[in-house]
This record gives sequence, structure tokens and C-alpha cells, in this order.
Amino acid sequence: MFIETEGTPNPATLKFLPGRDVLGARTADFATPEAAAASPLADALFAVPGVARVFLGADFVSVTKSDATDWSALKPSILAALMEHFIAGRPALLEAEAADEDLVEPIAPEDEEIVAQIRELLDTRVRPAVAGDGGDIVFRGYREGIVKLHMQGSCSGCPSSRATLKHGIENMLRHYVPEVTSVEQVDM
Repeated sequence: MFIETEGTPNPATLKFLPGRDVLGARTADFATPEAAAASPLADALFAVPGVARVFLGADFVSVTKSDATDWSALKPSILAALMEHFIAGRPALLEAEAADEDLVEPIAPEDEEIVAQIRELLDTRVRPAVAGDGGDIVFRGYREGIVKLHMQGSCSGCPSSRATLKHGIENMLRHYVPEVTSVEQVDM
């Protein structure tokens, strides 16, 4: 088995491509070892000293290291844990997590068309680009012109995430959906 590694805009995060499906159409973000209990893969990665966050994407795994750890020491252990997991045929998740829809603020009936436009733009233009960088951006709500988004994977804690959110995503949404006045990051 060959696992490719790519850098991300976040210097604390590397993207690992095992050459096979990880979660398909879903994503899962684990900020702590305790949160990884539902994922044998994330749990195995958190067992590697120096791993601070694990994000599972469609066909990749992003790992964020702690500040005190060097990638040259950490990368071989992560590759070994990934290889062992996939060769053993273990699942990435044991059970379905809460659906993203469960975490979205209620949408006012008069805003449903606006939200549909926002979601389509996020799904077709934003999410594929940030997945290429080892992360994801998830819609969490819209009210009175303000779009709420949650950044995951390499996007979470990335030094350039605020610029991406404000200058990239906010400008694009405001251009295509005039009702949008701003974009805010929310933590879950």
C-alpha cells in the first residue's frame, strides 16, 4: 500500500492520501482524543504522540500536529498507523455521527431560497477547493444576512483561514447572493 502525503496551507497540518475511500461523501473532524471514540482510524492516529487533531475526508486524512512536535519525527508513525488500519480493513467510523443537518440553526421559511443558493455555492465552488487543501467548510446557519460557517480539518486553526473566510468566501457569496452581508466562523 502506498500513501501519498501533501502539505496544506496550514503548516501544522499534513494531508495523507491512502489511495482509497475514507468516508465517501461525509467528513468527520476530531479535535480531541475523546471525540475520536467513534472512529477506530482517528483513535489510532491520536495514539501517536504529537497528534493534535484528525480530520477524515472523502479520500484523505488530515492530521494536525502539536506545536512541540516536528513532522520529520511524526510522519513515519502516522503513515504506519494509517497503513495498519487500512490493511486490517477496519472501518473509519463505528457508527453514524450526528448529521450535519442536526447542527444547523433553524432557517426561517422566507430565507429557504437564499440558503439553497448559499449551500449550492458552498458545495460546488468552496468545499472542493478546501478539500484539496485537506479541510472542509460546513454551513451552520443564516440569519439577517449573516452566513455562519464551521471550518474543519486543515482549515481549523490555519493562519490564512480568516482571510479565506472574509476575502474569499464572503466576497463570492455577496457577489452571487446579494442578501448576504457577512460571513462568520462558528466553532462547534
